[in-house]
Amino acid sequence: MLEDVERLHADTAKVAGSACWSLADSELISCLRAAHGLVQAAQMMTVRLVQQADKRGIPGSHGHRTTAGWLRSQLLMDHGPARELAGRATAFRARPAVEQAILDGELDLRQGDVIAASVGAIPATLADIVEDGGPAADGTLIADEAEAFLLEQAGQFPAEQLRRLGERILTHVAPEVAEAAEEAALRRQEARAYGKRAFTMSRPNDGVVRVSGSLTVEDAATVAAAIDPLCAPKPDDDRQPAQRRADALVEVCRLTLRTGDTPDNGGGTAHVSVTIPYDPLTRLLGAGITDGGERISAATARRMACDALIVPIVLGGKSQILDVGRACRLATAPIRRALVARDKGCAFPGCDLPPRWCDAHHLHAWSAGGVTSLDNLVLLCRRHHRYLHDPAYGWQVRLAEDRLPEFIPPAWIDASREPRRNLYHPRT
Repeated sequence: MLEDVERLHADTAKVAGSACWSLADSELISCLRAAHGLVQAAQMMTVRLVQQADKRGIPGSHGHRTTAGWLRSQLLMDHGPARELAGRATAFRARPAVEQAILDGELDLRQGDVIAASVGAIPATLADIVEDGGPAADGTLIADEAEAFLLEQAGQFPAEQLRRLGERILTHVAPEVAEAAEEAALRRQEARAYGKRAFTMSRPNDGVVRVSGSLTVEDAATVAAAIDPLCAPKPDDDRQPAQRRADALVEVCRLTLRTGDTPDNGGGTAHVSVTIPYDPLTRLLGAGITDGGERISAATARRMACDALIVPIVLGGKSQILDVGRACRLATAPIRRALVARDKGCAFPGCDLPPRWCDAHHLHAWSAGGVTSLDNLVLLCRRHHRYLHDPAYGWQVRLAEDRLPEFIPPAWIDASREPRRNLYHPRT
């Protein structure tokens, strides 16, 4: 067999190195399909070799606790692919018809994974139904019928759609127990999902904190309902969908902090503290340090200082604490109510975000001596707040003679730099 495999490898490598430019369209498509089938058959051969290694106990005899660990050492595989291959070998062992269908080119390995998983779950599902006092059924017979049904459907459905069929397979092959089986399966699925829920934030790497996690279906629906209104694309919004979701999640958290309806943290209201060094010679603020010990730029520190949820701690030349601001000092409840009454929401031209998603931005920066008063503040959503603090965007804001905010666009948007206002929010 080894000689055959080595010869097949050499022949395949030779064909793979051949020029494709001379192929007609129909021939190219036929070759693509044939090559895909060849890959599936070759991977199936790998699965069967792993099954035989398992049967002989080779991984254990080589000092490995798991087959996946043994595969990692033998094939220099990453953990994920090694675990997937080991799991596939175990799942397919009980489904020879699935293996043969892959070898015959009737389905690919991902479809085979779905069929094996769907059929493999049936006996346990039926056992739960019997234990719950439901109707008894021959699980083995139903599993065989389910396998035959899914193999037949594999000719017209890819793996993802086949998985959906598999989730409701009993509806097709055993409708008399389907409803009870689905309820039992959903209860088990929800219990597993609840145990796997997690949320992690990595240490910063090159200024980026990686966020990852797992939610139950119920919790995911809650999060989606909270962030979806903030994720809708707009004509002038060049953010990617993932960027919009990230911004929306932060906005939801900021809204929660802004309302103050959070548990105490260390005896006080939850807030973010930023330590900002101050140079008395230049009268400028330096790069800030969050209460988590991470550095942020001076521009970001100044923008954060606009927010009533930030407690700025200003340090002198020898790190003496010159001033510790209070969260209520920056935008008191009466001032914010007045801002809401005046601006109705984000005041930036064309923005329709409501007041609850907005920061109170100082027209004359607080860090430069600006006062916290209605005439020195304007409501801005997080995105447009960033515009005003980043010189690269070139926008400026001021109060007009009628004491309403107006925005001056950069010359590359409007050469005449005519002031603009937000006409979305109605004002009376």
